Amino acid sequence: MPKPRMRLGLDLSYTHMGGRWLMPGAWEGQTFPDVVMFEKVARIAERGRLDMLFSGDGTGVPDTWRGTRDAAIEWGINWPRQDLNPIMVAMSRVTRHIGFGLTYSSTFMHPYYLARLANSLDHVTGGRIAINLVTSTRKSDAANFGFDELMEHNSRYDRMEEFTDVMRALWDSTEPDAMLWDRATGRVGDPAKVHSVHHRERFFKVSGPLNTPPSPQGRPVLIQAGGSPRGIRASAYVADHVFGADMALELQVGQRAALDEALVDLGRDPATVGILWQTPITVAETERGAHAQRDQLLKAIPFEAVGAYLSYNSGYDFSTLPERFSLQELHHRIVAENASPVGFVHELAMKLGETTEITRAEFFEHGLRFATGYDTTIAGTPAQLADRLEEVFEATGSRGGFMLGHTVSMPRDLVGIVDLLIPELQRRGRFRTEYSGRTLRENLAEP
Repeated sequence: MPKPRMRLGLDLSYTHMGGRWLMPGAWEGQTFPDVVMFEKVARIAERGRLDMLFSGDGTGVPDTWRGTRDAAIEWGINWPRQDLNPIMVAMSRVTRHIGFGLTYSSTFMHPYYLARLANSLDHVTGGRIAINLVTSTRKSDAANFGFDELMEHNSRYDRMEEFTDVMRALWDSTEPDAMLWDRATGRVGDPAKVHSVHHRERFFKVSGPLNTPPSPQGRPVLIQAGGSPRGIRASAYVADHVFGADMALELQVGQRAALDEALVDLGRDPATVGILWQTPITVAETERGAHAQRDQLLKAIPFEAVGAYLSYNSGYDFSTLPERFSLQELHHRIVAENASPVGFVHELAMKLGETTEITRAEFFEHGLRFATGYDTTIAGTPAQLADRLEEVFEATGSRGGFMLGHTVSMPRDLVGIVDLLIPELQRRGRFRTEYSGRTLRENLAEP
């Protein structure tokens, strides 16, 4: 009996940030956002038969460290960014099969606009678009859209679910065979197959219908990454496929079980919803070579850049730390300031013990490994990495797969994935040798 096959995506979000653009084999002769580089990456990824290229996004510039944006701008911490929509269109023109995942916020955007945009992109790419819906967690992003404060956590998920209801209704408002384009009669469409949308609920009032031809996929693919109990319930409601975090295996197993329970509660079949686990990765022919490549991350960014990254993602200015302090005290202070109750400090306290005292220098040494993804980047030979991926895949139900990414250098590490890791997975019967579907949705649904 054939083994279940993995789905593989590649996360491009940080290939030019956090010092990665300086790594050997990265962006040689080009700088972000040179479309030639992205087209090159798309061709390599399709040669490896990957399912999709993915980009996370954010609209704010980190400004928590010392109350200024300077360090983020100087060292490229979550900056610069831009909407990769036009770049992914360009990548789609040099490929035929690989899909493209774009990230947009349901907290700040309007569902009619995003439904129309996704539908239009789906036509341009021939049915290869996925939308990753996020609720957004940073005040700097909210300020760019006119919000004085970030919407309360559960309300953001409530809005996301209603946002999804509206998009689905709009995508379904024109039936698949509504377009006629009849040259003999001149008729363009069948009015009986275009339906009104009357949405009047808590967050949105939308009348519809969408004024575009129906999507080549029926509906563009939806991805969502909620990890909290409320976020997992939202994933079950929203997502065709879930984006999971790179955390300990037992936590991944727990999230899979919680998602399955939430899907069943909604009357959905858990077998149809995969989780793509975020997996920073670097592969080489020898273990020593792979570890040497990963070690480059420890020289990627200076102290100021680490501070800018940690402060932005925790919502707390770590430049104010004393020379020595307890992790428990720091964690309580972060929570009291209504910043993120989880994140680097929480993880460090779990690793070292909540009552551990630590020096400022030690804190930033650990912070460098966190900010660069060093500790979560798996490095090894094709066989070693295939063993690890198979372990996680089987433990989490053999549904979904992995969002490879946060690579040390692009395109060097992608070439390693395509030329070394993927042949090993194919040899084990764990990954396709050819695309079988016409659209991204069809490829993601392969047995």
